[in-house]
Amino acid sequence: MAAAVVFGGPAGWWRWHRRVRAARAAMVCSRAMASKTPVGFIGLGNMGNPMAKNLLKHGYPVIAYDVFPEACKEFQDLGAQVTDSPADVAERADRIITMLPSSPNAKEVYTGVNGILKKVKKGSLLIDSSTIDPAVSKELAKAVEKMGAVFMDAPVSGGVGAARAGNLTFMVGGVEQEFDAAKELLTCMGSNVVYCGGVGTGQAAKICNNMLLAISMIGTAEAMNLGIRLGLDPKLLAKILNMSSGRCWSSDTYNPVPGVMEGVPSANNYQGGFGTTLMAKDLGLAQISATNTKTPVPLGSQAHQIYRMMCAKGYALKDFSAVFQFLREEETL
Repeated sequence: MAAAVVFGGPAGWWRWHRRVRAARAAMVCSRAMASKTPVGFIGLGNMGNPMAKNLLKHGYPVIAYDVFPEACKEFQDLGAQVTDSPADVAERADRIITMLPSSPNAKEVYTGVNGILKKVKKGSLLIDSSTIDPAVSKELAKAVEKMGAVFMDAPVSGGVGAARAGNLTFMVGGVEQEFDAAKELLTCMGSNVVYCGGVGTGQAAKICNNMLLAISMIGTAEAMNLGIRLGLDPKLLAKILNMSSGRCWSSDTYNPVPGVMEGVPSANNYQGGFGTTLMAKDLGLAQISATNTKTPVPLGSQAHQIYRMMCAKGYALKDFSAVFQFLREEETL
């Protein structure tokens, strides 16, 4: 009886039901079409390259830019549009992802003479996956907001291997209402997309993660080096560690000893991966944050000094797991 009153009888109910289904289908179609709109990607380095490729694999037209033109050639061959500046990317896309080495690079790309904000469209979504100072993320967010656009920080964890496989973890900071829009893109490149809070909290989570990673890598390298000098086979020692309480990502997924694992930088003379310079930079960000919050981080401070020494000793461009090689050579430590 209620259905007859509200919908005008069974026939009315079915007409209403068809309209609802049609409206839902239209929404799905609209979302599908929206998902195929171009996505800008700025920064095609070790991490940005596979991330942008995964967007292409998911059917997103990519509008690319990198300060090094040779980094763009491969994407041009894959069908991406290549531009001459970040501003040109902003002119052609209203969803942009940036993956840059440092805070100064991020400032330049967003607020520089040919930066994104020179031609950004109102309502654009700008996602920065660089690892930078949380204070800089907040500064950029304010500048972006003044232009009527939205900024979110979304640094990543997982390394180059996870970037290639699309298994990155994204730590996202920004306006919560925009999280779903960001997640639509980020899930094409990562298996974990976690909302952390306001702008800058993604960076805070990443800095804490990388400080722990640096410490655990040094610990793994020290343990492996000691075991080898005590006469243990490195593969056997790694196997024991990985079935015991010393197990960690640095030992079971990214082992720093050549010959223990395949497909990791230590198996390729520490080429590729996450550079020692970048790890030293991230540890520097952790030190600044620790100072600002009066937080004691004695092991983080020591790790920062070790990676800075590595940079001074010729390891700057090698993967950070080269700390094993550094410890083998630096007897005085």
